[in-house]
Amino acid sequence: MTRLAIITAFTFSLVGAALAHQGVKDAKVKAWMHAMMQAGQASKTLGNMAKGTAAFDADQAADAQAILIEVSAAIPTLFEVKSDDPVSEALPAIWEDYADFTGKAEAMKAASETLDVSSAETLTAGMRSLGRSCGGCHQSYRK
Repeated sequence: MTRLAIITAFTFSLVGAALAHQGVKDAKVKAWMHAMMQAGQASKTLGNMAKGTAAFDADQAADAQAILIEVSAAIPTLFEVKSDDPVSEALPAIWEDYADFTGKAEAMKAASETLDVSSAETLTAGMRSLGRSCGGCHQSYRK
């Protein structure tokens, strides 16, 4: 991917994130939406490398992994206080079973930490576990 294409893709992702955050009144919701957007971008970067739709880049993979580790570690704090902002995609079930929710965040953190980003092959092998950890939470706790 050319540098111009990377810059263009990043710019469009920021515009999309800004539009998604429009109308959010609660600062807590903005914070968790931003964190989830970062995790989504990092997952997309790794997923594209794993699928071969983007060239493998060890530095970019390590950066994306670090973002996933940081976000997953922050999830319990970000969602600690309930908010029902209508723009949010967070379901009330988060606070109804907060222990399960934070357990799923821990599973994401573990999957992120153990992800081997040293090569395209090892990345591909570990993405399934990461995907399951993200999907498990989204199925239960996201609109």
